[in-house]
This record gives sequence, structure tokens and C-alpha cells, in this order.
Amino acid sequence: MSEEHYLELCESPVQFEHASSVNNVFFDEANKQVFAVRSGGATGVVVKGPDDKNSIAFRMDDKGEVKCIKFSIGNKILAVQRTSKSVDFINFIPDYPHTEFSQECKMKNASVLGFCWTNWNEIVFITDQGIELYQVFPDKRSVKLIKSQSLSVNWYQYCPETAVLLLSTSGQGNVLQPFVFRNGTLSKMTKFEIELPVVPKPAKLSLSERDIAMATIYGQLYVMYLKHHSRTANSPSAEVVLYHLPREGLCKKSHVLKLNTTGKFALNIVDNLVVVHHQSTQTSLIYDIHLREPDCALNTHQPVLPARSIHPYRIPLTDGAPRLPLNVCVCAGYLWYLQVKLPPTVNLQQDKGKLMDFLLRRRDCKMVILSVCSQSTSPSVRSLPVVATVFDKLNQVYKEYLEAEQMYTLAMESGPSRNSAAQKRPVRTQAVIDQSDMYTHVLSSFTERKRLHTDSKPLACLLLSLESTYPPAHQLSLDMLKRLSTANDEIVEVLLSKQQVLGALRFIRSVGSHDNVSARKFLDAAQQTSDQMLFYTVFRSFQQRNQRLRGNPAFNPGEHCEEHVVHFKQLFGEQSLMKAATA
Repeated sequence: MSEEHYLELCESPVQFEHASSVNNVFFDEANKQVFAVRSGGATGVVVKGPDDKNSIAFRMDDKGEVKCIKFSIGNKILAVQRTSKSVDFINFIPDYPHTEFSQECKMKNASVLGFCWTNWNEIVFITDQGIELYQVFPDKRSVKLIKSQSLSVNWYQYCPETAVLLLSTSGQGNVLQPFVFRNGTLSKMTKFEIELPVVPKPAKLSLSERDIAMATIYGQLYVMYLKHHSRTANSPSAEVVLYHLPREGLCKKSHVLKLNTTGKFALNIVDNLVVVHHQSTQTSLIYDIHLREPDCALNTHQPVLPARSIHPYRIPLTDGAPRLPLNVCVCAGYLWYLQVKLPPTVNLQQDKGKLMDFLLRRRDCKMVILSVCSQSTSPSVRSLPVVATVFDKLNQVYKEYLEAEQMYTLAMESGPSRNSAAQKRPVRTQAVIDQSDMYTHVLSSFTERKRLHTDSKPLACLLLSLESTYPPAHQLSLDMLKRLSTANDEIVEVLLSKQQVLGALRFIRSVGSHDNVSARKFLDAAQQTSDQMLFYTVFRSFQQRNQRLRGNPAFNPGEHCEEHVVHFKQLFGEQSLMKAATA
């Protein structure tokens, strides 16, 4: 049933010429680009990426089979590997020479396993004897070695988001050595060991690059190990083991995802979820490492939802195809982004507390969360414990956002300092649900169920009178007055009564009434707050209005603002008054 598919492929896939005997297909994870190389490039190379409006097409000399091809950041320099000894470069910078130039690896008798761009003009060669970091000078068509490290390498993985390179070393391949690249330098991180299910005797390469992936989840870098248990083991089912790889310190095993089956798998990361695809059943599972399982050991996770296939496409997988992410189908010539569909999760996860924890961490969650609130408060399924759980989780997120916003405001008001300079304004995500959202999408439906009165000024005033016993009634009253659109004066009075003077000013500007309101009313309210800067702001705002309307910032006698002018002079001095513009 299509309503149960919680994973889908994007509606507009990137199309390219499918893989064939004359056309080789490559995927560059860093730039998210697909390369279709015909006849070694002699009859054309077409490069397409999901964000590119126009594809890049060019030709290059056929100097042998292309093993690897990638653009540097910004498509400035193309690197092509055709042999196990060297990498060729072609400039794509306007007005630079387009002639190829080449660089051989420095280590004697080494074979180049591959390469990765770490900057627009910096590239690292990975060989079976170590790594070599180079700087490319496109104007001079030359390459300079910056730094190298010698160690035995079986295979490698690179995470472009964090510029971390992972090398498999040792005879069994399970000792992993990470390096991080920053501003033309490479730094050795602490190596760590992957726990193998069975230690082979004699030792042989047992950890394949197909069983390892790196990904950033919730802002942290993890090494994911697809662990297949032996048939004789007590736990025959496969699992995904996550090792947390910090910039400094030891890499430690932090999470275990239980797959509860065996077979061939592929991994994706979508919206901070680990998505595991099972080939034989053509179904997928999703895991959220921030969800705690009450019935499992610490940091052991079961799937959030039942297994389901991807909708609407089925991806054909063929043996012998290049190793590409699951959302790239080389045999048909399509590249998709995998996406999470949140609406189906509402009925697939019966534990509403767990469902809310899951939804609150997703990108496009607001309308789905509101539908959960609406569903939980409907007469047919209403359960006070469930309603309490749902709203407690919403309120906690809202409270944390308000506290973060308050801390940011205080830091800014206190003036520049070392701490405030680094402080960033909190981002209001879709998980922050306010009273207006709740009333519009959830609570307003009660008016139809209970046949309550429609919006009106008397009802708004009644709600306002209930504020002392029910504080949210103030916002409900304000929202009702806004919907009436004929109660602007009442809204201003409500805001001023709460000493929200700037809010009242912003409101009258938004409805175009700033030129007609009484300055004295606002100045009285500002003066009563005893906030000198607030009074200054309001006073100056009306002086600017006077200047714009009458060409003079002074108040007319009929506005009765004389006492406020005196108060302003006492606070800030007569020199702070706006002067009339002279011709």
C-alpha cells in the first residue's frame, strides 16, 4: 500500500547514459557528480550533478582505460587516473592552458589506489604504500608535494564533509588509520581497530571496504561497520556497528543497529537517519541513534518502523557494476536522492511518545507533528496520558528554543565579548510549535465539534479576562483579534497593556496605521516601563514620522506631548532632539 511507504526517490532524477561496453560510469561523492565516459573520453565525457542546471560536456584524448575521474571543488581542475602510477590533470579555469599535465606518485614501486580532492587545488594520492598530499598549480601546469606518510594500505574511504581519510592497514585490514586535512596540512588521528566476528588463522584480509562507510550523523562523524556474523555464532543476524570518530581522542564503539536478518545490505544516511536496504527482500529499515530503546542494552537500536520497500521506484542491482550509492542506478542511467516521507510514519508507529521523539528531529516535521496532535485529541482516540506525553515533548522543545533565544539576546545586549562573538542565534526549526500553530491546526477544530462561538471582539475580551488563571488565553485573544482584521485598535491596546510597546509599533506599521495613531499613547506606555532606551526608540520613531509627514520633527501642540519632550531632554539632553531640516 503506497500510504505505508516511508521512503521515496526524488521526483526529478538526473539522467545519464547508462553503463555499457563503450560507456563507463563514475560517481564522485564529494561533488555529487556522475561522469559518463565514452571510449576513454575520445568520443565525449558528460558530467551531471543534482544541483547543476547545465551539464558539462567535453572531450579528452583516449590514453587508456579511465580508472577514476573527479573535478576539484568548483569544477576548476579535472583529475583523471588511467594507470596505477600517475594521475593526469586538465585545467577548466578560463584563460588557463587546457593541455594535460601529469604527476607520478613519489613512493618507489607504489601503486595508486585512488585520489581525493581536499581543496580546489589540493589533492591526495592514496597508494598501497601510504598517502601523498600535493598542491596543483594550474597556471604553471605543475604539481608540488606538500607532505607524505608511509604505511601499508589495503583500501581507503574518504568523507568530503569532514575531510577525513580512512585507511585500512594490517594483514586482516581491520586496523583503521584516519587522517584529517585542513588548509594544506594533513594530521594523523588516533588509529583504532574494528572488532571482527571471527579472527582468521592464518591472518588474511577479512575487512572489506564494502562493509565500511563514513557518515556525519547529528553533526558527528561515524565509521559504520556492516558486521556479518558467522553461521555458527550465537547471534546469526547481521548488525551495523557505529564507531564515533572525534577530531581528538579515541574512536570508540558507540551504537549497534540490529538488522534481525542476514544477506546483502546497502547503507544510506537521510535526515540524520541510518537507512539499511536489504537486497533479497527489497525492503528498507530506518534507525535513529538518538532514540533510546527501553528493552535493549545501552545504545543498541531496533528499527524505528517496520520494514518497507521504497516508493515509487524499484532499483535494479546488477553484479559487476561500479560501487556506487544505492540511489545511483548505472544500468538504467538514473541518479536519485533518497527522501523520507513522514506522514506514513504516524500510523506505522503506535508508541506516540517514541513517534514524537522521532518526528521532532526531522527537517520537514511541523505539519506531521500537528497531525499527531490533532489525532491524539480527537474524540475517537483521545487518551489523556498520550495527550500529556505529546504536549510535554512539544513544550520541552519550545522551552529550550526560548531559553536559547533569551541567552542569545542577553549576550548581544551585554556588548561584544569573546563569548558573545562566538554565540550564534538559535535556529528556529520546524519542531518549534507555538500557540498560533497549535490553535490554527489543532484547537480551532474544537469550535466545530462543540459548536462554540465564532471569533468576535466580546469573546476575545472574555479570553483576555481569563489570563490570570490561564496565561495562554492572552495569546488566544490576540490571535482572535488578528483574524477579525477589524480590531486593530483593540490589538494595540492589548499589546500596550502588556508593555509590548515595540510589538505594538511593529503591528501598526504592518497594517499601515503608523501615520494616524496617537503618539502620546505610545509615549505614555514607553515611559511607564522605565526603560530609557525603549522610550528613546519610541520617541525617535514619532519624531521621524513628524519629519516625514510635516517636514519638521517637532510635535504639534494638539498632540499634547510636551511632558514627553521635557522627559526626553532630561534623559538625553536637548542636543539629542532631531532638528528640522534646513533648505
